[in-house]
Amino acid sequence: MKRIGILTSGGDAPGMNAAIRAVVRTAVFNGLEVYGINRGYAGLLEQDIYPMNSHSVANIIDRGGTLLKTSRSDFFPTSAGQKRAAEVLKEYEIEVLVVIGGDGSLNGAMCLKRLGIEVVGIPGTIDNDFGASDYTIGFDTAVSTAIEAIGKIRDTTFSHNRINVVQVMGRRCGDIAMYAGLACGAKAMIIPEKDVPLEVICQRLIEGRDRGKMHSIIMLAEGCGGYRDYCKKVQELTGVETKGTNLGYIQRGGAPSHFDRNLASNMGYQAVNAILEGNTGTVIVNRNGKYLAIELEEALATPKIFDEAMYQMTQILSM
Repeated sequence: MKRIGILTSGGDAPGMNAAIRAVVRTAVFNGLEVYGINRGYAGLLEQDIYPMNSHSVANIIDRGGTLLKTSRSDFFPTSAGQKRAAEVLKEYEIEVLVVIGGDGSLNGAMCLKRLGIEVVGIPGTIDNDFGASDYTIGFDTAVSTAIEAIGKIRDTTFSHNRINVVQVMGRRCGDIAMYAGLACGAKAMIIPEKDVPLEVICQRLIEGRDRGKMHSIIMLAEGCGGYRDYCKKVQELTGVETKGTNLGYIQRGGAPSHFDRNLASNMGYQAVNAILEGNTGTVIVNRNGKYLAIELEEALATPKIFDEAMYQMTQILSM
């Protein structure tokens, strides 16, 4: 083993730079050459590739975003695009490709594996929707960012005796909404995993108002729709002035939390160890506090298990 490549793909996530740093420095320490690939699979196809060393990743552990940039490619998902990507890797004599990204990015790695390319994946996505790992890079920071913003929104909500619908990211997974909602004392949550009629949610809000609670926060995962539609319906059903806030891309940015820096550093370190051990075709996951390299096929086939117990706790505590 002499040369590895590394790319980040899909949505950026705080902590990706820490993972890149760990991969590069662990590889260099073990005598491997490292080539960075800019802009994900699109950059791979365009041969936007350059050699990296320990100095290349200096002072990036606390930076959000990704040093290697990211993008989405329309050509790579095609069979011709994947074949060309495999050819480029062979032209550069890159023997193993490390892919940092979410489900779509790791599915791309799976496609390359089927073409004979050795790959190792690292799950990086703020949604925390990769079922094989308890936590993904960027999730903790996104939740922390949401909590900080909700604290400020709550001040105005309290001052005006309003309801505020706070929309956070999460198309298929409501973890950001649930974790942030629990930490902020949200009155209700609208998440993909639970089909609760809005009338039921509004009845709880009315009951809370009757007990003297004059302001409330509703957490909304983006996969359930836009906050503007919910604001109108909630106001009609409760008779309480209802405003909305979409936290949007601020959840992706900013310095990663200490948890994400440590998670990403461990995953990057373990990814190179897997390569050195010949354990490729795998993805590094965090399970019960341990770091494991599991088969990529198994990881991609592992469903995301909803934390029912945590959800029930949020319902009790929000009464």
